[in-house]
Amino acid sequence: MISVKSPKEIEKMRKAGLITGGALVAAGEAIHAGMTTKELDTVVRKYITSHGAKPSFLGYGGFPGSACISINDVVIHGIPGPQVIKDGDIVSVDVGAYIGGFHGDSCKTFAVGEVSEEAKALMKSTEESLYLAISMVKPGVRLGDLGAAIQKYNEDNGYGVVREFVGHGVGRDLHEDPEVPNFGKAGHGVRLQAGMVIAIEPMITEGSPKVKVMGDGWTTKTADGKLSAHFEHTIAVTETGCMILTKPD
Repeated sequence: MISVKSPKEIEKMRKAGLITGGALVAAGEAIHAGMTTKELDTVVRKYITSHGAKPSFLGYGGFPGSACISINDVVIHGIPGPQVIKDGDIVSVDVGAYIGGFHGDSCKTFAVGEVSEEAKALMKSTEESLYLAISMVKPGVRLGDLGAAIQKYNEDNGYGVVREFVGHGVGRDLHEDPEVPNFGKAGHGVRLQAGMVIAIEPMITEGSPKVKVMGDGWTTKTADGKLSAHFEHTIAVTETGCMILTKPD
C-alpha cells in the first residue's frame, strides 16, 4: 500500500534527508586514493550519529555497514571492508539516515583522482537522467513516464539500464511501495499525487544491463565487468511539483 505523507511528516522527512545528504557531502570530502571502504563507511556512520540519527542501512536485512560502497563494476550493495580505493576508481556511496521515525535515502558516484573519459561520461549520463526525472515529478505524472525518460536518456547515450533493482517509496520504512523503475512505458504505472515520497535512483551500466549477485548475497556487479554508476535522491511530491528531501542546504 502506498503511504501518502502529511506536510508535518514531510517536514520530518526533510530532517532525515538533510542528514542523509550531509553524510554524502562528508563522504565526498573524505574519499581519497589509499583509504579503505571501511574507513569511508566510518566517516558516514560518524556523521549520521553525530547528528542524532541512526544509519538506515546498518543491520538492515543483516547488512554489516552504514553505507553501501560500490567500486567500478559493483552496481550496488558493496560491503565496506579492507578494499583499498585507488586513483581512477569511481565509487558509489549509498547512504540512509533514520531520525524522528522517518528515513532518508541518497546515493552519489564519486570520481577518485583522474578517472577515464568513459567513466566521466557514464557518471554524467546517470546523474543527468536522475535530474531529468526529478524535473518531471508533479501530481498526475505516472511512474512509467519517469522510467521511460531515464531509460531513453541513457540508452540513447549507449548505456545499459539495470532491470533487477529499482527505486522505491520511502517513509517510516526504508523501502515502501511503490516500486520506481528506471525503465518503462510512458503513460503507464502508478499516478503520482501530492504527499507521496519516492526514491528515484538510476543504476546505469557502461555495457550490458545484466548484473550478478556475488556469494556474499549483497555485492552486485555488472555481468560483463564494465563500469556502473548510481545516483539517487529522495523526492516528495508537492501540490505544484516536488521537493528534493536529500539535497543538502
